[in-house]
Amino acid sequence: MIQGEYNDVMELFKRLFEKKQPPALPMPIGEESKGLSLLIGAATDKGLVRDHNEDALFALNAVLSQEEDLLPTGLYIVADGMGGHTGGEKASALAVRLVANWILHEIYQPFLLDTGQSTNRRPINEVLIEAFVAANGKIHETCPESGTTLTCAFILGTNAFIAHVGDSRAYLVSRNSIRQITKDHSLVNRLIELGQITPEEAQVHPQRSVLYRAVGRAGNLEVETYLQSLPSKSSLLLCSDGLWGTVPEPDILSIVNTEPSPQAACHRLIAKANETGGEDNITAVLIQV
Repeated sequence: MIQGEYNDVMELFKRLFEKKQPPALPMPIGEESKGLSLLIGAATDKGLVRDHNEDALFALNAVLSQEEDLLPTGLYIVADGMGGHTGGEKASALAVRLVANWILHEIYQPFLLDTGQSTNRRPINEVLIEAFVAANGKIHETCPESGTTLTCAFILGTNAFIAHVGDSRAYLVSRNSIRQITKDHSLVNRLIELGQITPEEAQVHPQRSVLYRAVGRAGNLEVETYLQSLPSKSSLLLCSDGLWGTVPEPDILSIVNTEPSPQAACHRLIAKANETGGEDNITAVLIQV
C-alpha cells in the first residue's frame, strides 16, 4: 500500500471510531498507543463430567502500522451453547463463525479494500449489534430448540468494544484487581438485583443456569454493549460459566498475574476449574495489553 492510500485508510479508521464515542475516552490512535502490543492466550476443555464440548471461541490478533508506530487490534469471541449435544455445539459454533465473519466483512475488509466510502462508516457498536442480531436469526432458523451465550470484544489500541448476551463474562484484570464488565442475563442475577437472594445463595440455586436472554431465541434480541479502556499491563478475560462459576475471582486474579504468559494462564485456569470437579465445559480467552 502506498503512503497516500495508507493515510486514507488510517483516517477512515479514525473517523469510524470517533462517531459515537464519549469524549472522555480519547481514541487510541496517538501517543497513548505507542509501543503497545496484545498478547493472547486461548483454551477450551469439555471438563471432567460431560462427554462433549458445547463451548466455542474465536481469537484473531492483528497489527496496523501507523507511520513508525504499531497499532494493535484484535477480535475475540466466546460462546456457550445450550440445548443438548448437537444443538448446543451447533449453536455456539454457528454464532462464533457468523459474528466473526460479519465483523471481518464490515470492519476489517473496508479498510483493506479502501472502497472510498469512509463518510458512510457506522460506529463499531452498531456493527457488533447487527452481527449478534444476524446470528440470532440464523440460529433460530437452523436449530430452533437450542441457543447460546455470546460475548465478543473488538480491541483497537487501548479501547475494547464489547457486545454481550447471556452469562459468559468479560473481566478487566489488573495487577491488584479484577472487575466484571458484563452483566449476567440469568434468572439468579435478576433475583440478586431485586434483593431476593444473595450472591452466595445464587451459587447453589437450582435454577442458576436459567437464562432470560440468549442468542437463538425467537423475537427481538437485546444486545448490551460496553466501551472499556484498557490500561497498560492490564488484561481482558472472556470466559464461559464453566470457569467463573467454579474458580473464585481472587484465584483468577492470582493465576492471570503469576503465570508467565496468557496462554499458560488459560491452561492453568482450565486446570483449576477441573480441580473443582470439572462439571461444565470451560473456555477462556485472555488478552494482555
